[in-house]
Amino acid sequence: MAAHANNPLPSSEFNFFIYLPSRLASTLSSSARHSYRHPFTLPPPHTNTIAMAQSREDSVYLAKLAEQAERYEEMVENMKRVASSDQELTVEERNLLSVAYKNVIGARRASWRIVSSIEQKEESKGNEVQVKMIKGYREKIESELAKICEDILDVLDKHLIPSAASGESKVFYHKMMGDYHRYLAEFATGDKRKESADKSLEAYKAASDVAVTELPPTHPIRLGLALNFSVFYYEILNSPDRACHLAKQAFDDAIAELDTLSEESYKDSTLIMQLLRDNLTLWTSDMQESDKPVDKDDAADAPAEEGA
Repeated sequence: MAAHANNPLPSSEFNFFIYLPSRLASTLSSSARHSYRHPFTLPPPHTNTIAMAQSREDSVYLAKLAEQAERYEEMVENMKRVASSDQELTVEERNLLSVAYKNVIGARRASWRIVSSIEQKEESKGNEVQVKMIKGYREKIESELAKICEDILDVLDKHLIPSAASGESKVFYHKMMGDYHRYLAEFATGDKRKESADKSLEAYKAASDVAVTELPPTHPIRLGLALNFSVFYYEILNSPDRACHLAKQAFDDAIAELDTLSEESYKDSTLIMQLLRDNLTLWTSDMQESDKPVDKDDAADAPAEEGA
C-alpha cells in the first residue's frame, strides 16, 4: 500500500497560491485566497528581431497564454525552455515556472490521494479484484508523479540553482527542490522513500541556511519555506514536535518584526502566517487526540495542504 494513504490531505504549505479544503478555506475571506493562476494580464507579444531574445520572450508569452487557457503541460514546456537557458530568471519567470509545475503536479497528487483512499476502503472490504485494479491505476499515477518531479529536479540541479545569484533566488530554488523530493517521498516506499526524504531534508536545510542570513523573518519566501519544511517534518518524518517548533518559531519571529513588513508583501506574508497558525492548531489537536480512532472519511479532520 502507498506510503500515506492514511493521511489523504497533507498539511498547509505555501508556493505562491493557496489550495485549502473547505474547513480552512472558510477561515479566509475570498479576497485573501490565492488561486492557482499567476496574477497578471497578457501583454502584447514582443516583436524583437534578435532571435535569442525573441525566443525567451516568446516562451514567456506562450507560457502566460497556456496558463490562461489552463493548458499547464504546455506552460511547463515553455517555462522549462526559459529555465534551461542558464541565466537567472526574473521574479515573474520564476513564479511562472513554479505555478506551471505546481498545477501539473497538484492535479496528480490530488488524484493519488483519492485513489489511495478508495484502495484502502476496498481492502477493508476484502474486495481483492477491485484492489488489484486500483493498485494498477495508482501505480500509473505514481509513474506520472515521478516523471514530473524528476523533470523539475533535473532543471533545478543543472540550471536554476547553479545560476542563482540572489539570496532570494537561492532560497526559492532550494525550497522548490525540497518540495519535489517531498512529493516523491509521499508515495515512495522502502529505500526510495528514505532517499527522497533525505534529499528533501538536505534541500530544505540548504534553503534555511540562506534564508536566515539573507531574508527578513517576514519575507514571504522565508515564511513559505518554514511552512513547507514544517509540513515535511510532520508528514514525511512523522515528527510533530519538530514540525510545531519550526512553525511556531517562524510565526513568532515574523510577529516580532511585523511593523517592518512592506506593503508589497503584506498580503502574502500574513496569509502564510495564518497557515502556520492553522497548522499549529491542527497538529496540537492531532497530538492530543492521537489515541482516538481516525475516521478516514472525514477529510475536514485531516491536515490541509496548500499547493506547495
